[in-house]
Amino acid sequence: MMLIMIIRPTKEDVESLHDFFRLVITDTYRKEGIAEKKEDLLAEIETKKQFLAMDLESDGVERCFLIAKIEDLIVGSIEYGPSSALICQCTNAELKDIKEIGTVFVHPEYQRRGIGNLLLKAIYEEMDKKGVEVFCLDSGYVHAQRVWKKKFGTPDYLLKDYWEIGNDHMIWKLYLENVRN
Repeated sequence: MMLIMIIRPTKEDVESLHDFFRLVITDTYRKEGIAEKKEDLLAEIETKKQFLAMDLESDGVERCFLIAKIEDLIVGSIEYGPSSALICQCTNAELKDIKEIGTVFVHPEYQRRGIGNLLLKAIYEEMDKKGVEVFCLDSGYVHAQRVWKKKFGTPDYLLKDYWEIGNDHMIWKLYLENVRN
């Protein structure tokens, strides 16, 4: 049995988290069939690094990260913070004042073992402590969309062919009390 610790990251975790972001995002792009989009891939990695820096600089106020570790190996991450410009744009700013859960990543070798669910439960607790009652999440990744649809149902916003023909973007608006039960 694996002992998984879910903790807040520290400055000592930064380099390992940067490597983790690179590994998981590169793997995701490969599995999604978009590995050739190198600039997008690098931009996404850089955005996650910036979000992590915001978390550490604000002690979890601007953005709040949690990481899953097995011993010293980072096997998962999740964060929440202000809703993204993409979410604001795609919802005509309807979700601009609610928090967004993002950076839900699980190490490729540890997927389908419940780590994502543990991270979600832990971030729900964090949000509850800080009085967050409503949140959103989005995805343009087909594999992630399947997971979110199974977990949260039909998205509240479906942006048909947003990325290209046949590649939609989905956004869910969720209530903490509903997802915790």
